[in-house]
Amino acid sequence: MEILGLHHVNLNVHSLADSLAFYVDGLGCSEFSRPGFTIDGAWLRIGAHELHLMVRSDAVIDRSQHFAITVTNIEECRRHLDAKGISYRVAPEIAGVNRQIFLHDPSGNRIELNLVPN
Repeated sequence: MEILGLHHVNLNVHSLADSLAFYVDGLGCSEFSRPGFTIDGAWLRIGAHELHLMVRSDAVIDRSQHFAITVTNIEECRRHLDAKGISYRVAPEIAGVNRQIFLHDPSGNRIELNLVPN
């Protein structure tokens, strides 16, 4: 078996409207066409990857599980999140490894913004 990479991440969310406001308007992801499934949701682009949102109003969210997005500039991310009113926590830098910001979407899903040194 040859693994080529990550295709998408699927998250359960409580509200599609709140989630789209967060991921599209807040983080800058772009929505694209999704087949007409019986469960409401959305498909978003995050760089070359996809984030699939599936509405499950009864979903129990584990706030410690997370996915990470690679970014080019942590300070730019902080300014952007501040301007959008999105709460976050800057993790202590791990010298030579990475710098991280942690935040949660409206349903409580944890997201890591990660600057990996070159």
